[in-house]
Amino acid sequence: MKKLKERWGIDSNFQLAVIFIVFAVTGSSAAKLAEPLTHLIGIHQDTTSGFIYWPVRILVIFPVYQVLLVVFGWLFGQFEFFWNFEKKMLYRLGIKVK
Repeated sequence: MKKLKERWGIDSNFQLAVIFIVFAVTGSSAAKLAEPLTHLIGIHQDTTSGFIYWPVRILVIFPVYQVLLVVFGWLFGQFEFFWNFEKKMLYRLGIKVK
């Protein structure tokens, strides 16, 4: 845990626990929200091949996760950490954010 705290630049175990909770809540929420969003664009698991449905659902989850990560980070008082985390992730994808 010490290396992770040093790498992320955080001081307390409490802050580390909050960050882990934000990651967990964000992942669960993004996965849950993906189903209604895929239905909204007309792709249903019952009527669409799994070879189409699952890649589309994963592509829907990705941007939802990115937005929710910053929102939940803000709600849990860790906006700065998650905003920096998000900028680094987007930079690695070739998207530059100021």
